[in-house]
Amino acid sequence: MILDNLFKNLIYDPVSVLGILVFYFLLVNLPISLGAVFRKKSSTTVRILTILVNLLISFQLLFRWSISGHFPISNLYESLYFLTWGISMGQLLIERKYQSPIIPSIAIPIELLTVAFACFVLPEDLKLSSNLVPALRSSWLIMHVSVVMLSYSALIIGSLLSTSVLFININQPLQIRSSSTGTGGYKITSNLTPNEIFDPVEFSHSEQLDTLSYQSILVGFVLLTLGLISGAVWANEAWGTWWSWDPKETWAFISWLFYAAYLHMRISKGWQGTRPALLATTGFLVVLVCYLGVNFLGIGLHSYGWIFG
Repeated sequence: MILDNLFKNLIYDPVSVLGILVFYFLLVNLPISLGAVFRKKSSTTVRILTILVNLLISFQLLFRWSISGHFPISNLYESLYFLTWGISMGQLLIERKYQSPIIPSIAIPIELLTVAFACFVLPEDLKLSSNLVPALRSSWLIMHVSVVMLSYSALIIGSLLSTSVLFININQPLQIRSSSTGTGGYKITSNLTPNEIFDPVEFSHSEQLDTLSYQSILVGFVLLTLGLISGAVWANEAWGTWWSWDPKETWAFISWLFYAAYLHMRISKGWQGTRPALLATTGFLVVLVCYLGVNFLGIGLHSYGWIFG
C-alpha cells in the first residue's frame, strides 16, 4: 500500500516525492557517517548513499525544470535543494582527493537540515513554481544565481572543515607544517642531489583538513566573485543600474570582503592553524545570514518576505 501510494505520488508530484526521498536517505546516512567518525575509518556506504542523494536531487531539479519551463532556482524551495546538491557534490569531490570520515560527518548534517527546512518548514506557497517575468528569464540571472549558490556550497564546506580542525585539536596546540596556502608538502634535504631535491613530508589529519579548507574557500571565493559580477551585469540589463545596495547585495559584498580578508591573511600574512580556522568558522555564520537571514526581513528585491514580511 505504501509503495503504491509512493508510485502514484511520484507520477503526479515527482518533485515533492523526490524531495522527501532525499530527506530519508540523508536521515539514514547521518548515523552511519557519525559511526564512521568513531571508528576513524571512511565508509563506502556513506559515499554510495551520498551519490544516491545527489542523483535524486538532480532528477528532482530536472523534473522541476521540465514542469516550470525555467531553470529551477527561482524560489527558496528550489535554491535549498540546489544548495544541498552543491554541498553533496563538493563532499564527493573532496573525498576523492582525501578520504576522511570527518568530511561527510560535517556535510551530511547541513544537507539534512537544509532539506528538512525545505520539506517541513517552508510554507506551501513558497514551494510552488510560478511563471517568471521576462526580466527573470535572463541568462545572466541564471548564471548569477547558480554560481552564487555553488559558491555558498564551497564556502560552507570550507568553513566547516576549518571548524573540524579546531575540534580535532581542542586539547592540544595546533601546528601546521605546510604553507599558509595549503601547499609545501615537502622539506628541503640537507644533502641536495641532482635527482632528488625535496623529501616528502607526511601530513597529519589536521594539516590535510586545513589544506582542504583553504582550497574549498578559495574555490568558493572565486565563484562568489563571478556571481557578483554576473549579478551586476544582469541588474544593469534589467533595471538600468549595476548596484542598488539592496540588503542581499550588501550582505553578499560583506561575505566577499570577509573571505577576501581570510585569503589575504593566509596568503600575505602567513596565517595558519587556529587563527584562519576561527575566521573561517565565523564566515559560516556570515554566509548563513547572507543566504537566509536577509531573505526573511521582508525588504529588498531578494526578499521572500516570510517571517517579517
